Amino acid sequence: QVQLAESGGGLVQAGGSLRLSCAASGGTFSSYGMGWFRQAPGKEREFVGAISWSGGATWYADSVKGRFTISRDNAKKTVYLQMNTLKPEDTANYYCAAGRSLVFGRGQYDYWGQGTQVTVSS
Repeated sequence: QVQLAESGGGLVQAGGSLRLSCAASGGTFSSYGMGWFRQAPGKEREFVGAISWSGGATWYADSVKGRFTISRDNAKKTVYLQMNTLKPEDTANYYCAAGRSLVFGRGQYDYWGQGTQVTVSS
């Protein structure tokens, strides 16, 4: 069993930056691929990006490619989402998730955090 806790959300102006963290406890963190997702009010949850268990590979949604960067520190059991050049349309609740059976960051995610809110003002 893996527990995930996101932090780092907040209010930022358009063009600004935020770094989200997702701390894991329980389980073997380094054996899981990690993903970031977001959900805005009235919209479906969408894939933001993911990172392989080793950190050697990352994948991103087209909407965030070039602006967002995912990294992980297996020793600290933490995955990060660095968000730059934020836009109002990035406003959402951001979730991290862990999964073992992922292909290019997609597939079944077994564990989810509670989410952290990111609001980008124009």
